[in-house]
Amino acid sequence: MDDPLLDDVKSLLDKDFGDDRILKQICRACENNEVISNYERNYVRKLAEKHLGKKPEIIFTSSEEKNVISNVITPQLTSAQKTQTPQRKSVKITPGSKNTKMMVGFGVVALAIIIAIGVSFTGMSDGLSKIDSKNNSVPVSLSIQTDLPSYSKKDLISISGVSDTSEHVSISIMNQNNKLVWTEQVSLKNNGNYSTIAIAGGPGWESSGTYTIKVDNGMETKSSTFSFVA
Repeated sequence: MDDPLLDDVKSLLDKDFGDDRILKQICRACENNEVISNYERNYVRKLAEKHLGKKPEIIFTSSEEKNVISNVITPQLTSAQKTQTPQRKSVKITPGSKNTKMMVGFGVVALAIIIAIGVSFTGMSDGLSKIDSKNNSVPVSLSIQTDLPSYSKKDLISISGVSDTSEHVSISIMNQNNKLVWTEQVSLKNNGNYSTIAIAGGPGWESSGTYTIKVDNGMETKSSTFSFVA
């Protein structure tokens, strides 16, 4: 099945709309099944809406999402699934019986055993909670790198790395004044690798200098630097 993003990029290139360099890079990434960043998708979508007559995408608001969540039916337990409290049978002790003292002694021993078992189970649960705590978690491996050590204005910055966590990582770029100039959340592949592309240009990219790129997976943060020439 044809990728609608690739069709839009080819149509924009044929009609000479947008930046040819950026569109050709996105076209190459689509054909090679590479990761397309949200910045590039939004860039193509806005051009397609303006020049190709594409209809704007419908984005649900937070109130609509809450209505969808509120419609989810929470299953209820049936009466058969409710926990039944066991009833204890009382033992009648006849006053004056020869075995009265012996039975009282057995009762004390049984009570002590029950208390000891309860304490042991409490210790086991505490041990499990400690094992699951963040203090004893295994250190997470994280890395980040760029394809080149230096870039000029409007260059494409290829960013890649690896993370042992699941789901996604957050990537950001700070200029020489420690001001945020680019950020994106990237999903991890099955093998833990991630990659994306940023465009060197826009607000905050006015001055040359050393720029810092950071990646955060929720457990740790790693950073790297590159040179930028405005």
